[in-house]
Amino acid sequence: MSPSYRIQAATGIHRGDREYQQDQVLLMPHPYAKGCILGVVADGMGGRSGGRKASDQVMLTARQLFERFEPSHEDCTRLLRTIVQDAHTVIRLTAIAAEEEPHSTIAAFVVLPDGTGHFMHSGDSRLYHFHGASQVHRSKDHSYVQALVDRGDLTEEQAHNHPQSNILLGCLGAEASPPTGHHVIERLQPGDTLMACSDGVWHYFTSQELGAVLEALSPREASQFLIEKARQRANGGGDNLSLAILKLEAAETVA
Repeated sequence: MSPSYRIQAATGIHRGDREYQQDQVLLMPHPYAKGCILGVVADGMGGRSGGRKASDQVMLTARQLFERFEPSHEDCTRLLRTIVQDAHTVIRLTAIAAEEEPHSTIAAFVVLPDGTGHFMHSGDSRLYHFHGASQVHRSKDHSYVQALVDRGDLTEEQAHNHPQSNILLGCLGAEASPPTGHHVIERLQPGDTLMACSDGVWHYFTSQELGAVLEALSPREASQFLIEKARQRANGGGDNLSLAILKLEAAETVA
């Protein structure tokens, strides 16, 4: 049975207060499978050229593998894991060849034609699932402060403002294989919104704020609003910002 919703989607990206842009964002429909969409955010790290090379490689890998993906009979979890592992491998090879230290996070979602949603991430770029203004799911960062929260040593609020909140426990391009977090949404519904974003966005908002914005505004309006508000709250010290938003609305019925 085909899903009874229509899809609105948008991306946003801004250099923030950095000298150069190392984030990259991708939102693309499948070349022939209607209703199949990929969204990816990658936050590159490793200097002016290194970080951008890493995030570019994530985008290239994701695009190439998604274009060859057969959603009717191939495993979406395997697709996402292959994107992460292949991008990681090439980034590691780039580091050897260029004598740089490129790294990248990834936050990716896939919506399948049957209405199933898949999340996968590595690092501290995040994935959110809202229904209306209510948060249904948020990915857990592969970071030092998230580990402290999981152990009960910090609250979520304390972690949000912790001076070491930018320390990652894993990402693409590091010596160790990247950690991954996977989540499945069994059935997407009208009123659902999916968002992938870098820490330059989510750091400046509570989940309640994000939910309110995503419910009230279209994806294009929400992406513009969140970037502008994050820039204001950063007060001249903001990171690169990137996000991809996909919103499901009830399909119009014909009388």
